[in-house]
Amino acid sequence: MATIDWQGVMPAVTTKFTKDDKLDLKMFEVNINAQLDAGVSAIILGGTLGEASTLSQEEKKELTEFTVSVVNNRVPVILNIAEQSTKDAILAAKNAGDYGASGLMMLPPMRYNATDNETVAYFERVAKSTDLPIMIYNNPVDYKIEVTLDMFEHLLKLDNIQAVKESTRDISNITRIRNRFGNDLKVLCGVDTLALESILMGADGWVAGLVCAFPAETVAICNLAKAGRIQEAIEIYRWFLPLLELDINPQLVQNIKLAEVATQIGTEHVREPRLPLIGEERKRVLKIIEEGMATRPQLPDYKTLSI
Repeated sequence: MATIDWQGVMPAVTTKFTKDDKLDLKMFEVNINAQLDAGVSAIILGGTLGEASTLSQEEKKELTEFTVSVVNNRVPVILNIAEQSTKDAILAAKNAGDYGASGLMMLPPMRYNATDNETVAYFERVAKSTDLPIMIYNNPVDYKIEVTLDMFEHLLKLDNIQAVKESTRDISNITRIRNRFGNDLKVLCGVDTLALESILMGADGWVAGLVCAFPAETVAICNLAKAGRIQEAIEIYRWFLPLLELDINPQLVQNIKLAEVATQIGTEHVREPRLPLIGEERKRVLKIIEEGMATRPQLPDYKTLSI
């Protein structure tokens, strides 16, 4: 079984498109290299930010294989699974391995509001079908299914279910997980606006969104907090928060892609039915990005910290 050290900053990267709606692998490589240069711990493909629901199977294959090639074993490449049926999820897990991915991030069944028993069975059957390490994405706010601690009690009997992307919006849940499972379940914050608080309460890492545009600042906050340099982390986080709030918005993809344009590691192109922001909302988002760029902090040497 492959192994993943579930810690640090793991960007859920955007998928880059050309103006004629093809994969823009050239700009995608620019962004991936910026993430690696900043010191991220993994690359996560095919999440909401990656516009996965609009990608064809061939595009997912091309994107994954290309990322694996660019990353070249420097960090794990993790593919998200968000399927409607157990059969399709098992196939997606097999494909991920065939494409060279090192691990999986898994949502509960999509569209159908599965019971606790059905959700556990879904995760178990997919996990038993693959050797890839798995991080469960627990986001009951957006996806209406909560993976409870009792459910994790069953799931952790499987060696390759190892981590949770914690997006319940309840900071106390990190302490509950630690009290119940110790370090047997790795915890990564999945909500940008709760990331520093989560790390201070014991989260192992951060599955991040605005990292797509600001990789160095994101990793700096995580590393400083883990190294005990809390005040320095807080100061950067306070600067970052207006930008991070662009992630907790229905148009998070458009918002973050606009920010990537500002930092010159992305383009604004989205895939329909998404459209670029217009009108007053576009002005509002651009103002936040422009203010963030104008006051971008000087970062300490965060890469050499003992954490």
